[in-house]
Amino acid sequence: MSRTKSSRRWLDRHFNDPYVKRVQVDGYRSRAAYKLLEIQEKDPILKPGMRVVDLGAAPGSWSQIARQLVGPEGCVVALDILPMEPLPGVVVLQGDFRDDEVLSRLREAIGEAPLDVVLSDMAPNITGTMVVDQTRAMYLVELALELARSHLKPGGTLVTKVFQGTGFDDYMRELRSSFRQVATRKPKSSRTESREVFLVAKGFRP
Repeated sequence: MSRTKSSRRWLDRHFNDPYVKRVQVDGYRSRAAYKLLEIQEKDPILKPGMRVVDLGAAPGSWSQIARQLVGPEGCVVALDILPMEPLPGVVVLQGDFRDDEVLSRLREAIGEAPLDVVLSDMAPNITGTMVVDQTRAMYLVELALELARSHLKPGGTLVTKVFQGTGFDDYMRELRSSFRQVATRKPKSSRTESREVFLVAKGFRP
């Protein structure tokens, strides 16, 4: 079966993407690594010795960056519904974050000590129906905020991917009620046609 024009355009764009080419050179698992690196450059949130959870981690590029920056004294726990190849120094869990049993395993892996940073690059499977997709996406970011409120230490940070649309403004108000500072970031490595932005919420107030 021949490829459609749209699929050919996607492949051309993908393989001509400078970030895709850089991935091969830098050894990261996906181009998403550069989104977190740009965020880190603007907002230095990851530091040696920190305890970090990475939600929606597969294939693992954010966990790679986090592990590099927190160093051997830090801790990184990665979770995704998809399988993920092991990463040295990273605790990898597979399961659906919406499942209570999976959430229990995540909390067990985190332990009693509070977290410094919660990272979330989670996104739902796209149905093509915007209302459905947006509702699912907002549910995931609400779960990420719930985990952050339960496990972040005072002054901790949440970085989460959000799709602009219904529920976005309400979510921003929720973040501002729990964090001293909330900034919206659109990294250069995030494709311009994508509705995704990243919210960096710093200074958690339990």
